[in-house]
Amino acid sequence: MIKKTILYLLIVMMSIPAFSQEYYVRDKKEVDSATFMIWGSPNFSVQLPFGQGYLAKTFNYNLNFGVDITIKTQSNWTIDIAFNYMFGSKVSLTPRELLGDMSLTDSILAVLNSAGNNKVPLAYEGRYWYLGTTVGKVFPIDRWKNSGFWLKVGAGYFEHKIHFTDPNNYFPQIDQRDYRLGYDRHSQGVALNQFFGYMFMQKRRVLSFYLGVEVWEIFTKPDRGYIFVGQLAGPTDTRPLKFSGLLGFKLGWILPFYEKNRVTTYYYY
Repeated sequence: MIKKTILYLLIVMMSIPAFSQEYYVRDKKEVDSATFMIWGSPNFSVQLPFGQGYLAKTFNYNLNFGVDITIKTQSNWTIDIAFNYMFGSKVSLTPRELLGDMSLTDSILAVLNSAGNNKVPLAYEGRYWYLGTTVGKVFPIDRWKNSGFWLKVGAGYFEHKIHFTDPNNYFPQIDQRDYRLGYDRHSQGVALNQFFGYMFMQKRRVLSFYLGVEVWEIFTKPDRGYIFVGQLAGPTDTRPLKFSGLLGFKLGWILPFYEKNRVTTYYYY
């Protein structure tokens, strides 16, 4: 279902250049010259993991909310500072693999608490964080020089872990930090990312947006010192970095902060 949605959104993305050219050139008979700009951009992604690394083997698809600060030069080069918070990722491990003897079975999302009460639910999901920078360029395809295909490459710091929720404090193994560190599989490392999409810069800048496909290459390793249960149980000091990937569709809203020497050119026919 997610793959079909990504394919559909790609088709929509490819149709946007034709729409922008139709709207701005034929009807308005005016275009903008490329300008120096600074903007902020809240953005949202849906991502699918792949690969054989710690992230890919632990989590399923996730939701990704980010905030970017972007500088665009008059020659259409861009530089971003990006922060991403990724959440809602279902853990692909069975309760037994994740929690060991605390789990009642290998398939039921319920565990035995310290008081001996069984079938008490314990919620958990994947959480990721990223901080990095990207460099890119906008390639206009018509007279609207601030819009066009946008290609970006970036790198930064990445970490991920399993986040537990125990509102009733039933599980001391999870609630006490020293014990929780042995179960949350916290890992950290570096990430590379590439984005290819279309940026649609409206005449009214606050209505501008971009959308496209984003790929991540992530190299992380566990850093808690020791994992208590599962196939990775044992010390983590000598574990190697492993590769995981994320493939997703990204949509962002452009909120302009500054624009220098904006020039509008009119064409008369």
